[in-house]
Amino acid sequence: MNETNLLDIQAEIEGPQGTPFENGTFRMRLTLPADFPASPPKGFFITKVFHPNVSTAGDICVNVLKRDWTSETTLRHVFMVIRCLLIQPFPDSALNEEAGKLLLEDYEEYDKRARLMTSIHGLSQAKRPTPTPLTTSGANAGGAAGSEGGKKEAGASGEGSSPTLKKAKSEAAGKAAAGAAASATMAKVKKGLKRL
Repeated sequence: MNETNLLDIQAEIEGPQGTPFENGTFRMRLTLPADFPASPPKGFFITKVFHPNVSTAGDICVNVLKRDWTSETTLRHVFMVIRCLLIQPFPDSALNEEAGKLLLEDYEEYDKRARLMTSIHGLSQAKRPTPTPLTTSGANAGGAAGSEGGKKEAGASGEGSSPTLKKAKSEAAGKAAAGAAASATMAKVKKGLKRL
């Protein structure tokens, strides 16, 4: 039987303080089945995480997505439960047996491995690259069009409005506008989700 999905919902969860996941930001998604909310969504971590209840492929094992699911369960509640799972793992229902075994037998090694994965994959907001505005300068463009000197030289030679210069300016303006629009859209999405 082919199961068709109604929708994929993605969100970011901040690693809780005092856990091996602190300072990390983890992307995850919920895949809603066609008969949602009668059936629960399936949960996946997109960001790699070393956790007993998360498989190496990202599948999440949590009761709210299985036997505890009801049609009244909200998606916000699901995300909150998954964040709580980062605080309190359940090694008895481990999808990642190595993580579950380390959690029970050698917590220091588990903590070390989980923190390493967080530092590599759970990119913190502080470490995220920020988009830089597009600017043209004489140094970056080899002293050519875009700098004041380039404009003056072009004007002196009678080519102040060359098609090449206009095209370069138009492309730069277009890229800057697209970058600003993308940033504004992301800000709205993040504000709407009110990061958990």
